[in-house]
Amino acid sequence: MKRKSILAGFMLFAIMVFAIAVGAGCNSSPGRPGPDAVVAPPDQLMDFRLLYQQNCAGCHGLEGKGGAALPLNNAVFLAITDDASIRRATANGITGTAMPAFEQSAGGMLASKQIDAIVNGIRSWAKPEVSRDLPPLAAATAGDPQRGAHVYATYCLSCHGPNGQGGPKAGSIVSGAFLALVSDQDLRTTVIAGRPELEAPDWRNDLPGHPMSTQEISDVVSWLSAQRPAFPGQPYRQLSKDRSKGGLQ
Repeated sequence: MKRKSILAGFMLFAIMVFAIAVGAGCNSSPGRPGPDAVVAPPDQLMDFRLLYQQNCAGCHGLEGKGGAALPLNNAVFLAITDDASIRRATANGITGTAMPAFEQSAGGMLASKQIDAIVNGIRSWAKPEVSRDLPPLAAATAGDPQRGAHVYATYCLSCHGPNGQGGPKAGSIVSGAFLALVSDQDLRTTVIAGRPELEAPDWRNDLPGHPMSTQEISDVVSWLSAQRPAFPGQPYRQLSKDRSKGGLQ
């Protein structure tokens, strides 16, 4: 009986030694955080470059240029846009466009202070030497599409072709798919700031020596807006007609 008790004690000791050895081996395994390593919660990440790369670069391009959406690293854009406008768009998104909301209060994933970090980082790209004699970001008066057609012919036709359907230097700007994804404000901002990375000039250089007036900007945006289809999914309406005729089931 005493021998069994000694043997049981020895086995228990051996198991304890083995468990300690295994635990020590796990603690030193490759890739395991050290005892002083602290993994910060996602909403504590405040590095602008990481936040921008993870949330903005996919549309606006690395370093704020070269993406499908408006380049944020654009000197004219940053000169006509204040921090409140950038923050509002980042936090709440822009209705009717591909720009989503990023702040948690609006259904996004980022904390309010992270939105501030992004805004401050974007503002750091601004160039103070840009002229302050700029058109206003928002239109003060409504544009006229009929006048806008003449403005388009004067300033835009040489690149975008007749009726905006594409020319020798640039593609269509009246495509229903394109116009369905941009707001009138997006159009106005692009007319003013241009897309330098795509060789699209700003409002001063469409016609060298003859910058567009504020009213001309409003008029050409109004003309572009008038080209936007009421139902961007037009092909699906045709599909419905075919089905009603028995052509597709």
